[in-house]
Parts: sequence; C-alpha cells; structure tokens
Amino acid sequence: MEQQKTTPSGLQTPMVGPIGNPTSAAQALLHNPGAAQALINNPGAAAQALLGNRGATQQPFLNNPGVGQQHMGVPGGSQQHMGVPGAGQQHMGVPGAGQQHMGVPGIGQQHIGVPGASHASISKPGTALALKMSPSDSRALIRGDRGSMLSMSDDNVMMNQILATHAPDGREFDVRPLLYLVEDILNRATQHVDFLVKGTLAQAELEERAQQANHIAMLEALTFTIDRIACELSYKALGGSDVHATTTAIFNLLSSYAWDAKLVLSLSAFALNCGEFWLLAQIYSTNQLARSMALLKQLPTLLEHTTPLKPRFDALNNLIRTMMDVTRCVVQFKELPSMYISPDAPALATAMTLIPTAVYWTIRSMVACASQISSLTSMGHEFGISTTESWELSTLAHKLRNIYEHLTKQLNVCYQYIDERRDVETYQMLLNLFDPNVLHIDNMRVLKALIYAKDDKLPLLDGSTKREVSLDVLRRKSVLLLISSLEFSSDELAILEQIYNDSRIHATRLESQYEVVWIPIVDRSITPLPKETQTKFENLLSTMPWYSVKDPLLIEKPVIRFIKEVWHFRNKPILVVLDPQGKVVSPNAIHMMWIWGSTAFPFTSMREEALWREETWRLDLLVDGIDPLILNWIKEGKYIFLYGGGNIEWVRRFTAQARSVATASRIPLEMVYVGRSNKREQVKKVTAIINAEKLSYVWQDQAMVWFFWTRLESMLFSKIQLGRADDQDPMMQQIKKLLSYDRDGGWAVLSQGSNIVVNGHSTTILPTLGGYDEWSVNVAEKGFDMSFKEYHDKLHDVTPPCCRFEFPTTIKIPENMRCPECLRVMEKYNTFLCCHDEQGIPGSLF
Repeated sequence: MEQQKTTPSGLQTPMVGPIGNPTSAAQALLHNPGAAQALINNPGAAAQALLGNRGATQQPFLNNPGVGQQHMGVPGGSQQHMGVPGAGQQHMGVPGAGQQHMGVPGIGQQHIGVPGASHASISKPGTALALKMSPSDSRALIRGDRGSMLSMSDDNVMMNQILATHAPDGREFDVRPLLYLVEDILNRATQHVDFLVKGTLAQAELEERAQQANHIAMLEALTFTIDRIACELSYKALGGSDVHATTTAIFNLLSSYAWDAKLVLSLSAFALNCGEFWLLAQIYSTNQLARSMALLKQLPTLLEHTTPLKPRFDALNNLIRTMMDVTRCVVQFKELPSMYISPDAPALATAMTLIPTAVYWTIRSMVACASQISSLTSMGHEFGISTTESWELSTLAHKLRNIYEHLTKQLNVCYQYIDERRDVETYQMLLNLFDPNVLHIDNMRVLKALIYAKDDKLPLLDGSTKREVSLDVLRRKSVLLLISSLEFSSDELAILEQIYNDSRIHATRLESQYEVVWIPIVDRSITPLPKETQTKFENLLSTMPWYSVKDPLLIEKPVIRFIKEVWHFRNKPILVVLDPQGKVVSPNAIHMMWIWGSTAFPFTSMREEALWREETWRLDLLVDGIDPLILNWIKEGKYIFLYGGGNIEWVRRFTAQARSVATASRIPLEMVYVGRSNKREQVKKVTAIINAEKLSYVWQDQAMVWFFWTRLESMLFSKIQLGRADDQDPMMQQIKKLLSYDRDGGWAVLSQGSNIVVNGHSTTILPTLGGYDEWSVNVAEKGFDMSFKEYHDKLHDVTPPCCRFEFPTTIKIPENMRCPECLRVMEKYNTFLCCHDEQGIPGSLF
C-alpha cells in the first residue's frame, strides 16, 4: 500500500526531452528506476511521457484516453487503474486482492492453478525491458512460444488451467449483434490488406446491419470489459509476454462469461486494435489527423514495403478469417434450440468437450495476431520481412482450421439431430391437424402446415396470370391438392385440364368456389436441386393452368412423409380434396376424375358413392367419351368387340375368326384394338401390324390407350378406396376379370350396343369362335348374343383362366381378395415390376 503513495516527482526532470524524443524517453526510463517506479502508479504520466513511442506504452491507453475519463464508476484514484497495468509490476488478468475489480474476483477465488500477480511478474518483462529489446529479441520470444506450442506433450495440463478459470455466473446475452459488428470490422480490415497489396484502395461494400436500441445498450454494458482485453492484448504484445500466459490472463478477465461470450468479447477487443491499424492505413493519405497518427505508428514507411510483406499479410489474414470461422461456429452451438437438443444429447455433449479447446486456441491466435501487428508498428518493416513470423501464423491457422473442421462436422451432426426432432414434431402436428375429429374455422392452418407456414414469401404461382400469390386466395374454398412427382405426363395433364375447364364451365357460382393446387414432390436429399430437375420442374410449372407451389423445396420432408404414409402417394398423381375448413373429404379423387370427369364435382367420397349407385356394367362405362366413333356404333346397336393383348398371332387369329363368324351370322360387327395397360413399345408394334394388314379398327393415339386403362384401373381403386370392393358385386367381378386378363395374354369383350355380352380370356374366346358350327344352331331361337354367351360360359366352367393382380402402393391394398373366376381367396405376393426397357405407358397405375 505504500507504493500507492509514491509521487511522480521523479519524472519532472527527465520528461522534458522524451516527449518529442522516444529514444530519450527509453534511455530516461532505463537509467532512472524512480521514473519507472512512478509509471507504475501514474499511467497518465506514462502515456504523456512516451507519447512519441506508442509501440512501448501508449497502445494500452488508445481506447481509454485520460485517467479521469477511463474508469468512471470504478472507485478510488489508485484502485481504478488496477486493470490497466503499469510498466513492469501490475498485470491485467492477475488483479490484486480486494474488491475494486468489477466482475473480476480476487486472487483467492479466481486463479486456481494460475500464478499470482507477484509470481507472474517474474517472467513477464515490463515496458522498460520491452523498450530495451532489439527486434531479434522479440523474434526470439515469438519463436520461444512457438516451441512451447508444438512441444507441449500434455494438452490436458494446459486445458485444466483454462477450465479452472471458467466460473460463469449465469448471465446470458445475445452475442450475435456484437459478432455482426466485429465481422464487419475484420472483414473490411482483411479486405483492405488485400487491396493495399494490389495497389488499390477499392473496397467492396458489405451489408449494413441496423443497430437496435437494445444492441446499443448491450455494447455500452460490455465496453469496459472489451477495453480491458484490448489493453491486455496491446500491452502484452509489446512486452513480449508468453502467449499462453497472456491468453490465460484474458481467460481470467472473462471468467464469469460463457464460452461463446468469451470468444466474441475477445474478438471484439482484437477488432479494435486491428481495425484501428488498418483504418489509419486506409485514410492517412487524405486525413491530416490520421496522417499524424500514422507517422507515430510508422505506417507510411511500412506501407511502402507491402510487396515483400505480402506473405506476412496473407498469413495474418488467413488466421483472422479462421478465427472468425471458429467464433461463428461456437456461437452457432450456443444458438441451437434447447427445445430440440439438450446438453446431454450425444451430438451436443461431444461438441461441448471440444469448445473450450477451440476457444482457447482462438483467443491464443488473437494474441499472436496482436503481437504481429504491434511488432510491425514498433519495429518497422524489416522485422516483418522475416518468414519466421509468417510460419508462426500459418502454424496457428492450420491448428485452428483443424479444430474448426471438427467443430463443423459436429455442428452438422447436431443440425441433423435437430432436423429429425423437428420433422417428427411436424409430422405429429400434421397427424393432429388432419384428425377427422378436429374442427377448424377455415382451411388456412391446414394449408400453411402443408405448403408454407411463414409470411415472408408468396408460395403460390397463379397459372392464369403467372403472378405469385399468397395462400389467402384459397381461404374458405374447397381445395383439390394435385400431388405428383415431376414425371407428370402431358397426356395426364391435358385430360385433367380438360376436366378442370369443363367443371368450371358447368359449375354454378356456389360450386365454383374451389381451386386446384399442384404440389410437386421431389427428392429432398439433394439440395439445391440438380439443374436437370429444376429445368423439368420449370417446364411443368409453365404448363399448369391452376395454382402451383412455386418452389418444390417449400414442401418440407415431414410433409412429404405424411403425403406418402397417410395419403399413400408414391409416384403416380393423387388428388386430395379438402373442404373449406381443411377437412379431407376425399383421400384421392383422381379416380373420380378419370371415370366421370367434371360430373364428379365436388369430388367428395359421398359424391363418389352416389355415382357408383347409378352405374351398371355397360360398354359406355368402359369407353365413355374416349372415342366418339364407338359411341355412334353403340347408338346404332352394332355388335362390338373390344380386344387387347400383345401377341400379334393371337390378334391375327382372333380377328380372322371373328370376321368369319360375323359374315356367317350376318351381323354388323366392329372390332377395336385397345392395347395393353403397359408395354407401350409392344403395343406400338402390334398397332403398326394391324394397320398394315387392316385387321381391325385401332386407336392410333397412345393417349387414348393410356386413358382407357387408367379409367379401368381407377374403377377398381375407387371401389377399394370406398371400402365397397364387394366380391358379390357383379360389376366389380367384371372389372377384376378384365384387368387380370390384361396381365396374362389376350382378351375380348363382346357387346351389342351398350349391353356387354361376354368378357372373356383368349383361352375361351377363340374356342368359342372356333365352335361356331356347334352353337350356331341356337342363334335362330336364342339370338346371336345368348348363343355365343352360353357356349362361352360352358367352356369357361371347364377350364377357367388364372387370375392375378399387382397393386401399386398408391392405394390401400385390401386385406384379401377373391378370384373373380372361382371366388376362392387369392394368395398374396410381393411383386417388383420394371418396364423401363419398354417405356411403360405414362401414368399407368400398374
């Protein structure tokens, strides 16, 4: 305590010369112990005395000008400067006993494993000693630390020492605004170095971040702490202190803060020093005040030698950028949402063991960078030309980059873990929203959950105006969600568009209160979307006449999971119908669209059941409006054979015998080849032969073939979806027979007008035609149709053909199904089908 009463009288005589002569100041201190002792207790005098040599003592006071202005609120004249050490005895981060150090506990509480102040002073040279050092002495200090960094065999000892300083008091603050500010400073500083070396002062404009009032208040609360660290960095850098000791001292200052705050506060302090240096370098030629300050820092001389210093600047920039990368990464760990990941989660627990090491080496790198910058200003460009210092910075950057890569990998693991938890939560939320017992005021909550929940984007594109619109255009309307992959065929789109337009034309004003929305489903495992996928999407989007989700990536993974698992979507389009309150009134109305077109409006399951009650097994149902010519034949009461298959020999034999029987019976007969439900290339070949040999009438447009089979399959799926696949339903039995025959050889359906007479397999149809002589004797009495049917049924009862069905996963597969021929329960198998070599018919549900 007696030291604090020492007066600065010893400084009065020797300070006349040193103010304008830094060399004299150094000599005066070296030969006047009293002056050095006086500086311990009078930092203001020290700053004034050595103003001409900021490399020695002024740097600690750059951010704390004036004794009276520096530590307001810290009581006591001598006490208030304890955090701003003097020339050789007192050291920041190793405060003396007492409570004058705001937020910094006394030695007994804080410095477990850290040498006390007096002990630390033995190995830390003071300002006077720093002035006495030559450039080679400073290089030796840096190299000495490098040796300790690489030769330390037990990092645990070092990290235990750092962990002993960690005593957070529970205070939390958002470091992100401060980090934005620091990033802006360091980005501009490191860019400026690059531009200086290239001979230009051009500088890219960075994004300006608005400073909110609460951010400004936060900065005001932290300024004192940042200032103390900045002084510590500057003073210890000039004094040639051991880098680890300086780093530990900074950790002592920040003992009460969390790891992310330690890092951001330290980086803020470093940014003050680094930013000041390069700000002067940027404006010294145009600003007189800056020019005078730059002269004191020897900047003009230094900047004349930027080319030989380029390796030094590059190494410095690289390390600074790596420091920022690690800092961002640590902050990102702190910002992980606790509701989805807890500290004891393996992914985060592993990362938390790495963060103290990352923070230590990042702050240690700041100390090294500060030393390099200080050495440039205090010792000139000759010191900076040495490659030793560049190697020092590069070694630290390499080590820090490895730490950053490990942290980044672990952060990605955490993000994946969080995404999985969020996805599960979102999926459960969708299940709850679509619970049939849950009522909603309107459909907006449901639509936002499915498409896009935020308000920062317009998620829909209006197909008629090509404008982006919000989900509000769908409010309180019936919505038909057209869900498909990007393999949406032009045939499907054309027919759906026709149905959509027809329903618009014929609907009343009330009925027109519905909209179609296309929801594209893509592989979310690859982002951004491959160029080919993006092009395919944009081409489809441009053809959609209704509303469409403008970006397939807006549809989140849990939504896709819900669509696949609950609505049974795979690759084929489905049409989910929501009423104005968002309730599902049809899990897939696409079948109704294919079967009845716009007549099915409003596309609800109730409407679907009503339509089936009105239907009978007739040729009109099979061909509907696909081919007007067939409808004319029906009106004329002609006999009509619809037939299919992929074997040209069967086609030749069938058409020849059918024509022969029709001639013998003198009946008007027409034949139409309708292909197969798949094997498109095979169908094309058969069609070409039929045309060449004029075997029968054939559909030239493959879209007509596709639509015929799609409608027939939709009839089966519609019944199954409604739970009305009754094995006693005659219509259902005929539909199943025809679909089964298509999977195994040829078949034919004979009708007279609209009335279907026979639905038979090739194994029974050909023998029936071949046995004409046997059953023709009954034609006069029973008629052609009944005679044909009785003979066919007799053959069928002897050898019924085998039946098989292959259901896609886009529908709810029935638990069991009876054979439409023998009515026994069929065996169930899992089947994998592939028709890529045949270019299967687009949209085929088989």
